[in-house]
Amino acid sequence: MAERRLPHIVLFSGGTACRSTNLALLSRPVRLTRIVPAWDSGGSSKVIRESLGVLAVGDIRQALMTMAHGEGRAGDVVKVCNARLTSGTQADACTEFALYAEGRHPLLERMEPGLRGAILNYLRTFRAAIGGDFDFRNGSIGNFILTGAHLAHNRDINTAIFVFRKLCDIAGHVWPSTAADGVALSATLNDGTRIEGQHRVTALEEAAGRTGIREIALSAAGGGVPANDAVLESLESADAILFGPGSFFTSVLPHFLVEGIVPAIARNVHARRIFIGNILQCRETRGLDLAHMLEVAGTLWRERGGAEARPFTHILANRQLLPFEKTVGAFAYLGNGALEEACMRLGAEAVIGEFEDPWQRGHHDGRAVAEVVSALLPG
Repeated sequence: MAERRLPHIVLFSGGTACRSTNLALLSRPVRLTRIVPAWDSGGSSKVIRESLGVLAVGDIRQALMTMAHGEGRAGDVVKVCNARLTSGTQADACTEFALYAEGRHPLLERMEPGLRGAILNYLRTFRAAIGGDFDFRNGSIGNFILTGAHLAHNRDINTAIFVFRKLCDIAGHVWPSTAADGVALSATLNDGTRIEGQHRVTALEEAAGRTGIREIALSAAGGGVPANDAVLESLESADAILFGPGSFFTSVLPHFLVEGIVPAIARNVHARRIFIGNILQCRETRGLDLAHMLEVAGTLWRERGGAEARPFTHILANRQLLPFEKTVGAFAYLGNGALEEACMRLGAEAVIGEFEDPWQRGHHDGRAVAEVVSALLPG
């Protein structure tokens, strides 16, 4: 008897917002592929990008570590790849990095020689490329290893990810939506103000957030931002394509701007296309509701080659339990707005449920989302 093919779910996402959904899906009999942004411009990724002019690896490494956690991988390699250096003095951070790069860290000393040798090779490649004045403070060892692999394998990020997955024994796939180096995100507000850099857009001050984002753009050093071939292959075999949860204008919507992504999704007429609405507004979406966000996504879909195909088949929306605006900390719950009308225009079906985690206000209950997604998979 032939082995039953597991459903393939492709998840367009950013970082932490979809963590619970990612983990919950891994507990089910599915194959999971995460598609992450390649325009991360903050934190450790920012320093590496500016120093080497390479593709940002922070979101890739974070997604790979989520895969490792969901798959129960907790060995020494995963511990090394998930480690961060001290945020104390620069001298201490350099000393700590040397413990890893020279193989004197206890986790590396007890590691099998082949694994240790591969990790040391990538760390030393990174050290040689980065130069002597690099600030290692709070740096991610996983980012250093992945960047070193990227450089060691002729700047082929897909090969670097393959090697990283093998080192950590990760089964799930993670790909950046584009393999181009130096991709940058920018946003133009409704008053014409231009904001450069993903980290600045996602951290909009309240006044700018309420002004609202009119449009976003991607650019790269080489000109265009072509889709990663591995992503196009994943979309071809997908049974469900998920969008979010995550920062709408910086983590979810920009994937539509990558050349070839929208047509590839449109060609797969078999897959469910599921948009997962956020629980809360954020700095990017102050004053917006889900219906408005769907209209923005639908417009960009058509502009990028979606033609008559509908961008989403289903919209997962959190049930509105109160007739007034409620907040969690600095942000209000995301209202659904004129959701029925938006779904009619997009040709999508609204699936309204209680998707908030009962233990973490403002966060998704990954199990509830995974249960609905599993029920929507094609028979």
